[in-house]
Amino acid sequence: MRRSSLHLTAAEAARELGVSAKALRLYEQNGLLTPLRTTAGWRIYGPSELARAREVAALRRLGMGLTQIKGVLSAGGSLDTALAAHQAGLESQIGRMAETVQSVEAARKKVASAVEAAVSLDLPWPWGGERFELPALKPLTYITGPLGSGKTRLALAISEALPDAAFIGLERQVDGDAVVEARSDSHLHRLLGQGANFSPALAALLFAVEASEAAVLVIDMVEQGLDQVTQQALRRYLRSRPFGERPLFLLTRSSSMLDLADMSADETILYCPANHDMPMIVPPRKGARGYEAVATCLATPAVRSRTEGVIAFRPSAA
Repeated sequence: MRRSSLHLTAAEAARELGVSAKALRLYEQNGLLTPLRTTAGWRIYGPSELARAREVAALRRLGMGLTQIKGVLSAGGSLDTALAAHQAGLESQIGRMAETVQSVEAARKKVASAVEAAVSLDLPWPWGGERFELPALKPLTYITGPLGSGKTRLALAISEALPDAAFIGLERQVDGDAVVEARSDSHLHRLLGQGANFSPALAALLFAVEASEAAVLVIDMVEQGLDQVTQQALRRYLRSRPFGERPLFLLTRSSSMLDLADMSADETILYCPANHDMPMIVPPRKGARGYEAVATCLATPAVRSRTEGVIAFRPSAA
């Protein structure tokens, strides 16, 4: 058979109908459509074949299956009856889906009511008393933000909100307790063996941590008085959880203590915005909300040492 201008190839018919050539082949395989053939065996579609394919495509868009469509288009098939049955089926599916949605919503509410926030408090000044919640305590939580952002007040509020937490301020001194000093010296020797440089600031930090029996420690400006090599060694050391299961909150503005390129699932970043908006948890990935702000407020130890004495607010240790 020769092809006339009224007959289309499979590709042309598919474009005309807004379906794929594969869909036309599927209609044929299910006995819904019988295309004509050229002398070379190629499928072509005349006006009647296109009309039939258009009917099939229209019913498919209504969500009917090929078996249903075959029954409708067969001799004696009732389109109205088939559509009514199809509508009833769809309405039944909608009802089941609505019930499932309600069940999922109820399950979510149940889970939400069963899980209490690890930290829940009313934010102090410079905020306006908004409710702040931290869903879970990670082994390491970094609190950061620009000068005057309220990060130290937030840290102090967290230490007061948790039932067994202690705030370790900047006045860190070794008071001569022999047992505590022996434990802190053990940490110090291990840190020195891992590349840290000795300093009174490092010794005092370790002593303050060991001297506290609190279950959670909130440490003010953990990098205070430590050089870059020591900060990097201390970060590696703290990640190994040398002080047991005690979660640590570390205030920092050092890129050596808070390394955005090297974060694990056991670490959380809490960022206090400069405009005193709500503190936020910041995912350590570029493009995440707050990521660029965190990166901007961090600096190398060399830069931090130049601004070490610039303090907007510093509470005394409790």
